[in-house]
Amino acid sequence: MRIGEFSRRTGVSERLLRYYEEQGLLYPQRRSSGYREYREGDVAAVRQIRALLAAGLGTSLIARVLPCMREDGDHLVPTCAEMLGDLREARDRMTRAIDELHSSRDKLDAVIASAPLLSEAS
Repeated sequence: MRIGEFSRRTGVSERLLRYYEEQGLLYPQRRSSGYREYREGDVAAVRQIRALLAAGLGTSLIARVLPCMREDGDHLVPTCAEMLGDLREARDRMTRAIDELHSSRDKLDAVIASAPLLSEAS
């Protein structure tokens, strides 16, 4: 199927589909005319890409782990043990970022709490 139909089927814009291709996440075939030709299996790949993006992974990591993923209902299941380390490392980075945000919020709360009573209109 061509990119317009593929975009409608996946709910992903044509521009974003081209970006996924640039990032090595999709590999549509090319017609002799140069038009992209997507296969039925690419629909599942886009679902997996979207799920991994929603999980907070970047496209470079997704490109590495995508070949080792399969769908099991609404969940992705890793199929290659060697990629689990990459996924754990990404989760640890997220945890550190969350901890830093909590710390920043606590510091901001302290600043707000230390302010003298000011008119709410200010």
